Amino acid sequence: QVQLGESGGGLVQAGGSLRLSCAASGRTFNSFAMGWFRQAPGKERELVAAITRGGGGTYYEDSVKGRFTISRDNAKNTVYLQMNSLKPEDTAVYYCVADPLIGGNLRAPYRYWGQGTQVTVSS
Repeated sequence: QVQLGESGGGLVQAGGSLRLSCAASGRTFNSFAMGWFRQAPGKERELVAAITRGGGGTYYEDSVKGRFTISRDNAKNTVYLQMNSLKPEDTAVYYCVADPLIGGNLRAPYRYWGQGTQVTVSS
């Protein structure tokens, strides 16, 4: 089992940047695929980015490609989401997710979820 805690959300103007962090409990962090979902008001949750256990594989939703970067530091049990060139449509609650059974298919369902952090982008 793993517990996830997000930080780094906030209010930013369009064109700005934020970096989200997700700290995971436990000593087996490097056995979990990690990702970030988001949910905007009135919309379904969507997978924004994900990364394999070792960090060699990544997935990005089309609307964030070239703007967002996911990375992980297995020594610090932390995954990051660097968000640049933010747009008002990026406004959402962002959730960190983890799953020990996901390999190369990073779009598979994730078992563990954090509480979420709000990101608001003003125009």
